[in-house]
Amino acid sequence: MKMNYLRVKCHFQKQKWEGKVSARLTNATAEQIWPLFKDFFNLHKWFPSLPTCHGIHGNNGEPGSIRYCAGFSIPSSNGDKPTVSWSKERLIAVDHVDQSLRYEIVDSNIGFKSYESTVHVVPGSGSVDGQDGCVIEWFITVDPVDGWTIEDLMRKYEVGLQRMAKKMEDEIVNFQD
Repeated sequence: MKMNYLRVKCHFQKQKWEGKVSARLTNATAEQIWPLFKDFFNLHKWFPSLPTCHGIHGNNGEPGSIRYCAGFSIPSSNGDKPTVSWSKERLIAVDHVDQSLRYEIVDSNIGFKSYESTVHVVPGSGSVDGQDGCVIEWFITVDPVDGWTIEDLMRKYEVGLQRMAKKMEDEIVNFQD
């Protein structure tokens, strides 16, 4: 797997932070990776610092469904008290043809307000060892978060995405063997 280093775009119109991180997978195709993302209630299988993720409303993978996520990747906004970070996230849209999904945080203890993400699994261009591979793109739009900079936040997302992509790719490669 080729690591794609941090790329951050900041736009301060309307006081929003916007960023994008991406990971290139050389041993898994978009068609192999997409089903892992559209399994909205089971992100914990792939995201290393997210031990808990399950559905609390609706049908898995359908717009309007809500998942509960809890873990340790982003600290809660409870100051110095050690607390598990949690969020409730609603799936807004799923596009199976474009292999993308959009979700928002509707409640959390991590200080995010007006948070929205889009994940897009893009087929690779050009052959690498006989496969095209793919790129996972993760776009984030959020109101500024007290105590953070956009660069610090995006670094956390970059590390999380790289670990998640590696775990997904390893699973695909091991399944093929």
